Amino acid sequence: MQLTGKQKNTLRGMAHDKKPVVTIGSQGLLESVLSEIEIALEHHELIKIKFPAGGKQQRTAMLAKVCSETLSEPVQLIGRVGVLYRKAKKSKIELV
Repeated sequence: MQLTGKQKNTLRGMAHDKKPVVTIGSQGLLESVLSEIEIALEHHELIKIKFPAGGKQQRTAMLAKVCSETLSEPVQLIGRVGVLYRKAKKSKIELV
């Protein structure tokens, strides 16, 4: 599923008040971290994750890897916080 600009804008607004659900530590993307992200996406659909300190290119690459591993869509990356969306089987969020 490819998100349009309008859909991303809507999701950004919805994610604004949320706190990061998963924090990726200095050891990077471990299987346990990916499984937690999977669980969070299934339950919430729209989540924030916090990345470790590092360069913007590292965080962008890590966000892309998380999205490919979890079959989710990146919504936003600001600083060390990324927003992901994946439609759940019982969807709570309706996108136009």
